[in-house]
Amino acid sequence: MRAAMRYSKRDFLEHLEREHKINPLSVYLKEIVYGGNDGIVTTFAVVAGFTGASAGDSIPTFSAVAVLLFGLANLFADGTSMGLGNFLSVRSEQDIYRSHKHRELSEIRENPEMERAETVHILRTKGFSRKDAETIATIYSKNEQSWLDFMMNHELEMPNPEHDNPLLTGTVTFFSFVFFGLIPIVPYIFMESLENIFSVSVSFAFLALVLLGMLRWRVTKQTLWRSVGEVVLVGGTSAVIAFIVGTFFRA
Repeated sequence: MRAAMRYSKRDFLEHLEREHKINPLSVYLKEIVYGGNDGIVTTFAVVAGFTGASAGDSIPTFSAVAVLLFGLANLFADGTSMGLGNFLSVRSEQDIYRSHKHRELSEIRENPEMERAETVHILRTKGFSRKDAETIATIYSKNEQSWLDFMMNHELEMPNPEHDNPLLTGTVTFFSFVFFGLIPIVPYIFMESLENIFSVSVSFAFLALVLLGMLRWRVTKQTLWRSVGEVVLVGGTSAVIAFIVGTFFRA
């Protein structure tokens, strides 16, 4: 207790800033990786599908312009769909959480003895002695909000999504989808006269996956090979499947 009193509020804030500073990208890393990977795969699937459908023909069945138009159409249509879908997903998750939270709060107020017994049971399963569990449960029962948070976290095991911003998560998903998804079709915008344009697009798609993996590595601080390798493996597998499916529709 005396040790805690030696530190001021400013000391605690400085400690949080120095030791636990959160990278802004880490807050939306899930949306960036999810949207970016899906954007790359979606647009490259169009390119690979058209190329697969034209494989073996002496004259290409589909022009670079057609690939570009279909690629851009899919890019913005699917990007919008994913962004709005993410928005609705977060809103739905928040609604479910608030519904359970309201129910749990009612139980705390209407049947506190039962909730206290449940709290003791949960603490016992976490390794506390009965005496310590009962002491902690008594302390929680004196602070309704803290007790409610404890029960939501440890009884219902529901993460709190109330601080998530559905508009921002949806927007980040959309822009990540469009930004990374645009990379595989860049050759069809600026290099449409190339004979091996599909090979160039493959290289651009691989580069996009590597960039996305490196962004993941910079934020998570995990090993570089794991961060990049998993993104490339997942995205590359989807791209290969798209090409194979395209070969089934040769004109």
